[in-house]
Amino acid sequence: MSGPEPDELVRAFPTPGPLLGTAYRDLYLATEGSDNQKAAIGDPSLLPKPWDPPTCRNPQLRAELWGWLDAVAIWINHEYVWDPDSTIPPCWPQHPHIVHELAVMADQRRRAGITLDSNALEEWHRYTLPSFLERLRGRLKAHCETDHQPWPARGRYARYGDRRQNRNRQDSYHGDLGHLLPADPLVPERPKLSVIDARTGATAELDMG
Repeated sequence: MSGPEPDELVRAFPTPGPLLGTAYRDLYLATEGSDNQKAAIGDPSLLPKPWDPPTCRNPQLRAELWGWLDAVAIWINHEYVWDPDSTIPPCWPQHPHIVHELAVMADQRRRAGITLDSNALEEWHRYTLPSFLERLRGRLKAHCETDHQPWPARGRYARYGDRRQNRNRQDSYHGDLGHLLPADPLVPERPKLSVIDARTGATAELDMG
């Protein structure tokens, strides 16, 4: 009688879904494809970029992106996190800074996994992941150790958007511009025509107004 199947020593990095795969394919063709392929893709600046979630405007694509990033967060917590302070919290979708950084980190790990050597993966291990986890600890501190806590900076963010504060910033901008622009708009000088008296050599300017 055989015993239970042993757990895998390591788990594979989550694979993006089909819509994300199509988005990545279009991005690749926009840079590396033939002229005909690039023409079919259209303006590359309009393509969805999974590492920048706001650019993914299609609802199905956006939903697939959230599912993939959730799987990546679970994978990182299982494969790389030993100290609980470095765990990506389950409330990460409620932290915009984690959303932005997790999307970039997931994309870079995906790219490192499809290269034909280990250099990119070494860079990800050495710099990308440790930097992400360090920023995560520094920004969250102990606010979400057990349950999600309200945004500590919400009050200051609201103050930034206050009408009076906005007016003060606008006044500062205008004051700065005042040092760069003349007080009166520049008016191009009109050409002047002169008439020379052939007998005396005296000149007289003609009024062009």
